[in-house]
Amino acid sequence: MAGAGKSVQGYICTPHEKESGSLIERWSNSLNIPNIYFVTATFSAESILYFPNRGNRYILASYLNFSDISDSMCKQHPERLSFMSSLSDVIFERQASNVKYISMYFTRYVYGFPEIADIANIIAKRDKVKKLTLAHLQFQTAAQPKFTFPYSRNVIVLEVEGEKSHQSDQKYCERTRRDVSRKGIPLTNLVSLSILDKLK
Repeated sequence: MAGAGKSVQGYICTPHEKESGSLIERWSNSLNIPNIYFVTATFSAESILYFPNRGNRYILASYLNFSDISDSMCKQHPERLSFMSSLSDVIFERQASNVKYISMYFTRYVYGFPEIADIANIIAKRDKVKKLTLAHLQFQTAAQPKFTFPYSRNVIVLEVEGEKSHQSDQKYCERTRRDVSRKGIPLTNLVSLSILDKLK
């Protein structure tokens, strides 16, 4: 999903609201933002406690520099919660032409290199998964969330090339998650993002 030759450091997902137009315009003119998408978000039952005032429609943007995007969001003061996934390690990446679905998971334990290698070997067999990344999740909101997400440093992000429908993409990711869990490394779904439109 990154622009050609550019190293994406992370993604930010902010609610689509009436005031989103000015933010999209700023980001469209920013060299720090190579991509902007209009997405629909589906939160898992295990994660909804950590996403107060969550929405359904979001603006998803990839960013190159964390400090620039953080400053931008501090000026936004969203009533509903925005969240950022700062990418720490790209486990594998394949050429993609039509990434339409992003699925985020978390693990309840911190795994070392052998377990991460096992996860990579299993997911690499799923040819529609074009990128597998370890990430750190952060929240941006005007009000302090009641519950703090305890696994923010144990996030795994899958970028999936689209199939016929978002429902089929979701089922594909669920089968992928089960493949990993069968090897004794449980992944818990955090949030899934279906890309509806590319804005930049």
